[in-house]
Amino acid sequence: MAVLVTGGAGYIGSHMAWALLDAGEEVVVLDRLSTGFRWAVPPAARFYLGNVGNRDLLAQVFAENNIDAILHFAGSIVVPQSVAHPLEYYENNTSNTRLLAAAAIEAGIRHLVFSSTAAVYGDVADDRPVVESAPTLPKNPYGQSKLMSELMLKDAAVAHDFRFVALRYFNVAGADPQGRSGLSTDGATHLLKIACEAALGHRNAVDVFGTDYPTADGTGVRDYIHVTDLVNAHLMALDYLRKGGDALIANCGYGRGYSVLEVLETVKRVSGKEFVVNLSPRRPGDAASVVADSTVARELLGWVPRHDDLDLIVTTALTWERALVERKDGDLRTIRHKLASASF
Repeated sequence: MAVLVTGGAGYIGSHMAWALLDAGEEVVVLDRLSTGFRWAVPPAARFYLGNVGNRDLLAQVFAENNIDAILHFAGSIVVPQSVAHPLEYYENNTSNTRLLAAAAIEAGIRHLVFSSTAAVYGDVADDRPVVESAPTLPKNPYGQSKLMSELMLKDAAVAHDFRFVALRYFNVAGADPQGRSGLSTDGATHLLKIACEAALGHRNAVDVFGTDYPTADGTGVRDYIHVTDLVNAHLMALDYLRKGGDALIANCGYGRGYSVLEVLETVKRVSGKEFVVNLSPRRPGDAASVVADSTVARELLGWVPRHDDLDLIVTTALTWERALVERKDGDLRTIRHKLASASF
């Protein structure tokens, strides 16, 4: 049996593909390469180029592979972009998830693990870790598009022989400790990547959006989870579904948060580099503080985080960023060599 990883050329999806292969699974990756990279897909995975919303392509993938489960990462994730272009987010995140679920049910695929987000909660009323039963009041189309997908999957699970686990991610960060994958997208909006780029001299400054939140230092607080722990939660969710587990929604976070300024200071200390920090007004759609209560994932999935350390998260991110620069420099040297030896 094989596992289909949608968005498997992207940041989290590529880590997932490697983890599945490490666990002895057969892996199929579907990605349109809008933000992912073909080189990020493990060589042992079978790759299909295309959109998860393409029913004909899904039918081909299902016909050519004995797939028993889908890990669905394909989607758009930038909050300000979702505010500016909401209909694109509802199409790529919500409509395409509906198409994927319908195709899976039609093909007899019973298990799906869905990449959701803490953005479904919107603003959290107090400093306590948020539980899955908390009100879901998204502040932006990104969170709303994910919540709508969760609701569709719930209804599908009631009506069909189909089960899902939706994992609500908090702030995913870091890179594969073995150096096989990391966050590679140009122009990524993840705070830690931006800070690492600044520490390595590839950005002039880091902009901090909002310094008047009701937090200790006025900047937003988030629960940063290492990507390796997150993909392990997906492995646990897959095992849970294969053993007959019911539909489930679970938070993935460590239960404690760090402010934007705390993260930036950690990057400066770990890297030994200073960089400019610009303080700017709040962005639309951003919440003040969001920290996870992950009791459900720990108790029902058996999830045990092993990388709950901000210094470790920052170290792996910096290591990957340096490797990414070397990769880009190597690609440039190859291009220059080819140009120098070409005949025109």
